[in-house]
Amino acid sequence: MFGIGGPELLIICLVALVVVGPKKLPEMLRSLGKGVAEFKRVGNDVKSTLDDEVNKAESEARKREVDEELARRKAEKAKIEAETAKAEAETAKAELEKAQAESNIPDASKETKA
Repeated sequence: MFGIGGPELLIICLVALVVVGPKKLPEMLRSLGKGVAEFKRVGNDVKSTLDDEVNKAESEARKREVDEELARRKAEKAKIEAETAKAEAETAKAELEKAQAESNIPDASKETKA
């Protein structure tokens, strides 16, 4: 965990036994264990929170990309529909002019008001 091997751990335990005494050593080790467990829990909570925030940011970025692509496709579709409508209007106008020319009907837009 901290790069401590067996011999180092044995020396630490012997020093703790001498400093604290045999009566308080189990209580101290219990407190130390609880502290280490709490430290790990807090570390895991922080890691979990960071992971959640990263996932949220990635999700928002993906949603933004999808929304942009959807808007681009809608604009492209609207442009195509507008071009189609314009072409149809021009075709209808040409057909109307052709029909007027064939039937010799005077063009109402060319008539002058009296």
